[in-house]
Amino acid sequence: MTRPWPKAVLFDLDDTLWPIAPVIIEAEKILYAWLARHAPRVAQQYTIETLRQARLELLASRPEFQLDLGALRRAGLIAAFEQAGEDTAKVELAMVEFFAARNAVIPYDDVVPGLLRLKSRVLIGSVTNGNADLETIGLARHFHASVAAHSFGKAKPAPEIFQAGCAALGVRFSEAVYVGDDLLLDVQGAQRAGLRAVWMNRVGKRNEIPHLVQPDAEVTSLDGLIAWLRREHH
Repeated sequence: MTRPWPKAVLFDLDDTLWPIAPVIIEAEKILYAWLARHAPRVAQQYTIETLRQARLELLASRPEFQLDLGALRRAGLIAAFEQAGEDTAKVELAMVEFFAARNAVIPYDDVVPGLLRLKSRVLIGSVTNGNADLETIGLARHFHASVAAHSFGKAKPAPEIFQAGCAALGVRFSEAVYVGDDLLLDVQGAQRAGLRAVWMNRVGKRNEIPHLVQPDAEVTSLDGLIAWLRREHH
């Protein structure tokens, strides 16, 4: 039995629309090179790895930073600058350098054509826990609304952030489909908020927890998502 097309499709960003791990690795190298030039005492006292370890320890003691990993990185740098005796006023310049590199993502080949095809049928939104800037990345024009945990104040899998995405698009939860790569944060989170949820499994992961999470569909690309929407909806 077919059902009407959803009124909206909302996306996770990192690892759903582009791979993020190599971008973060490169951004941390670029940041560290900047530190070596402009804050050499920090670079002398810390490596990329020890800076990362210090951030993890900070996150363990202050879990509220989970909402804003950019704020976590900034706080980690301030602590490192203070420890090394560097001018903490330079931290904002370091963050500008990092965010420029962090947003140098390369969308998967199917993303822009897929978004263009979807835009003719549905409203498009994003709900993310990350710090991606769609304007900088060059994709903002494809999205009607975007909600990020650091500005909203709650992170996935909290139902409120998915519901805020629907509210921003003016659709009911039952009229929206959410697409993401994480079974718990994205799929289970969206389903518990009242949306249908599609697992974007680009790398062929196995569902290790089918008893806990059963996606409404599993796809490997936006082409697969659109094919599923056409099959299931009239």
